[in-house]
Amino acid sequence: MDELTEKRGRLQTFLDQHNLDAIYFSQVANFAWLTAGLEPVVMINSDRAEAGLLVTREKDYVICNSIEYPRLRDEDRLEDLGYEFHVTPWYDGVPRFDDLVQDLRWASDWPVLDAQDLSTEISRLRFQLTSEEISRYRWVGYHTGQAIERAARAVRPGMSEVQIAGLIATQALDQGITPVLLLVGVDERIYHFRHPIPTQKQLERYAMLVICGRRWGLVASATRFVHFGLLPAELEHKQEACAYVDAIFNAATTVGSRVSDIFQRAIAAYAQMGFPSEWQKHNQGGAAGYLSRDYEGTPTCNEIVLAEQGFAWNPSITGIKSEDTMIVHNTGCEFITGTGDWPTLPVVLDDRTWERPAILTIP
Repeated sequence: MDELTEKRGRLQTFLDQHNLDAIYFSQVANFAWLTAGLEPVVMINSDRAEAGLLVTREKDYVICNSIEYPRLRDEDRLEDLGYEFHVTPWYDGVPRFDDLVQDLRWASDWPVLDAQDLSTEISRLRFQLTSEEISRYRWVGYHTGQAIERAARAVRPGMSEVQIAGLIATQALDQGITPVLLLVGVDERIYHFRHPIPTQKQLERYAMLVICGRRWGLVASATRFVHFGLLPAELEHKQEACAYVDAIFNAATTVGSRVSDIFQRAIAAYAQMGFPSEWQKHNQGGAAGYLSRDYEGTPTCNEIVLAEQGFAWNPSITGIKSEDTMIVHNTGCEFITGTGDWPTLPVVLDDRTWERPAILTIP
């Protein structure tokens, strides 16, 4: 309840700042944030929840249809969180609640009725994690990392990319993690595509595994590589260079830093390692939490890093990438997708050694 009380305080301040009487939440990320981790999701690729939350100054409502109502009542127990149900028959289409917002000044995180669309502004309410959210995010991060690393250790030559994706999904679901993104590339496809959607191509020597895992609405991202046989010298050099850029990204991500400044340091690191144009070939990651990326870092991004905010940078050089999820604290950053059971490359910056994930090499 401390978490919900804090979030209620943020909402009241938001209402006052925008001169509003109510806010309607229907994005999955915002629904999960406001309810401390409930996920009213049927299609996992949907950004829109199967129910909405209408928060007014006097009363809070769950807006849903007759299909979702029993589960939201009996399992999610939204009435225990102080919500009153507003239920419409499923065959009426999108649930309407005109009567509840009549004469109100209200906003929404999704285009609906005549509400103001303040989706960008509303998303900022969830950027700073509460202590309870941090505890949950650590759990999600660790078990997402564990899932992809267990899958990676089970990979064998001859497996198809689809089969490898199945290994990741099985491990994730077994941990209670929903894999909302799975990418697998093998051999030359890793060099040709930054986003290799799994195919029937069979592994010969080299595999890339990528996951975005979600539970309680929180999303953690990680990438791991496996190579069978002696690692080529060129790939060895590239992974060392990529690990250095990743360490620069993470070391520069401190409370109060401007994202564009962080990005410029990373661009300089790419050039320093001999790969000046590689950053232009793929996004480099950014803020994370209830989305895999709340916003992406760019050379012109003016966002400021907040205390207790999630980040996941993913620098890449053709053939290799480095990615973990972390939480930024006033005392430094904390990686949450590392398990301590994966080979790493040490990168020394000033007085800290950054252990970044290495390619798992199997003889």
